[in-house]
Amino acid sequence: MSFKAVSDKVAVSPQISLSVLDELKAEGFTTVISNRPDNEEPGQPSFADVKAAAEAAGLEAHHIPIRPGQATPADVAAFGKAIDDAGGKVLAFCKSGGRSQSLFEASRR
Repeated sequence: MSFKAVSDKVAVSPQISLSVLDELKAEGFTTVISNRPDNEEPGQPSFADVKAAAEAAGLEAHHIPIRPGQATPADVAAFGKAIDDAGGKVLAFCKSGGRSQSLFEASRR
């Protein structure tokens, strides 16, 4: 699993597969945040599937879907709250990791 640490608590990545959730748990992650709208790309797992697999692995899952360049102040606040409320490390993902990183940076201002 390839991800980029953006702080001691938060990492970002491109779209994850459901099979990596147990690995994330083993690496100390407690929360995943999907920043992709459902059906953004063919073959992408739905958030319902991500949430079910995350919960089965013992992780919390949040869905804060963002279309590129369209994050609102409410989206940024929800992202920041999800990070602040997490009991451990957080992995946020989108198609490339860029939206997730931008949300992280905006939430820390």
